[in-house]
Amino acid sequence: MTTTLTPPRKYAAPAIKQTKLLIGGEWCDAADGRTFATYNPVNEEKIADVALAVKVDVDRAVAAARKAFESGPWHTMDARDRGQLIGKLADLIEANFDELAALETLDNGKPIRDSRGADLPLVIDCLRYYAGWADKIVGQTIPVRGEYFTYTRREPTGVCGQIIPWNFPMLMVAWKWGPALAAGCTIVMKPAEQTPLTCLRLAELAMEAGFPPGVINVVTGFGETGAAIVKHPDVDKIAFTGSGETAQRIMVDAATTLKRITFELGGKSPNIVFADANLDAAVAGAEFGLFFNQGQCCCAGSRLFVEKSIHEEFVAKVVSRAKARKLGNPLEMETTQGPQVDRDQFDKIMKYIELGKSQGATCVTGGHRVGESGFFVAPTVFDDVTDDMAIATDEIFGPVLSILPFESIEEVTRRANATTFGLAAAVWTRDVAKAHRIAHNVRAGTVWINCYDVFDAAAPFGGFKMSGMGRELGEAALASYTELKTVTMSLK
Repeated sequence: MTTTLTPPRKYAAPAIKQTKLLIGGEWCDAADGRTFATYNPVNEEKIADVALAVKVDVDRAVAAARKAFESGPWHTMDARDRGQLIGKLADLIEANFDELAALETLDNGKPIRDSRGADLPLVIDCLRYYAGWADKIVGQTIPVRGEYFTYTRREPTGVCGQIIPWNFPMLMVAWKWGPALAAGCTIVMKPAEQTPLTCLRLAELAMEAGFPPGVINVVTGFGETGAAIVKHPDVDKIAFTGSGETAQRIMVDAATTLKRITFELGGKSPNIVFADANLDAAVAGAEFGLFFNQGQCCCAGSRLFVEKSIHEEFVAKVVSRAKARKLGNPLEMETTQGPQVDRDQFDKIMKYIELGKSQGATCVTGGHRVGESGFFVAPTVFDDVTDDMAIATDEIFGPVLSILPFESIEEVTRRANATTFGLAAAVWTRDVAKAHRIAHNVRAGTVWINCYDVFDAAAPFGGFKMSGMGRELGEAALASYTELKTVTMSLK
């Protein structure tokens, strides 16, 4: 006889275990003792005060990472042992599953059902995937002219500055730490100032797992802290996930030392539905593809192209699903939509909703704040949208869906590509040839066919155009954390 444990209907807010900086294996206050507050987006109340790293703290963190890379036990550790440490970290995350899920929800506002059902399982899977890669990063032997033996080696890039966003705090830690640690790099990470708590807790677990001092360093703070990492001459690589505007500044600052760069940036992803699609599946995919994580996804399917012959029916079905979403306390399992992460994001979304209305789009549902406290935005659907409207061109990063009708595959391909972004796209159709024609011609780093937001640690993810440089996940991510060295020996 087996017993199935039903998750509680509501989770308690967890205790805050760490708010300091991690530098060289030691938890410490900022050099000048300053802190900043992190807030609960549900009620706008302070959760905790967190250390505010300044340049001298970043300098110490980079020095610790350099020392660990060049002379510590990490430098001489067997690759398989590195993999075992990454795997042990994954095990510790799994052992602290409930606490971490609740902490992510508390700091970010995402529903606990998503922290538990999506984010944390993907975190654990990602780290275990890269644990397996640690001893499989190989070079080649190359036949060359003459009496020479030539081979290549993949060597770790070095000290990596990693700056992550607030929309998937723990998952972005895993996406960045996994390949960097598997390759043998050392890390100085800055989490987003809105959501620092789970990164700090994961760093505690990394210390518990046995990572040597200086391999993982965490400095919390604002843009100035991140800029100090980017400008530091002893940082070899920058990995950044966030806005295109910040990425442009990073490129300028990193150019002085020609740092290696990986960017995963924004998008305005087209989600294309043909009349021959399974409409119920496409409607569910359209809702999930936009409203998941309160619309705060870089790959959100915010431009929903619907073939004209099914447009009216499709709009009605999408609106029905949007209205059925349950807004509320994200620590309750029944909640399907929580608040936006902070006031800045809330205000930005509301501005775009008003822009949509003023530019002539029809708001068929939502379009308003929910409640008097917290940053809740009603699921919003716009119809009668044209390609030149701000809600169709700009990344809103919120629960705002724009529906645009089309008539032909040539038309929708052209319109889908009429953007500076190129992160993701999707197509819904029963016609295999049509599906692959769209997949091959849409300029996006990921194309989903009859699905949306399907991620796996083995599948590379990244953008075309202004949606990024390089790739996260899969074997492809390892290339950005390694340098290729050629060795040639005379056989004479």
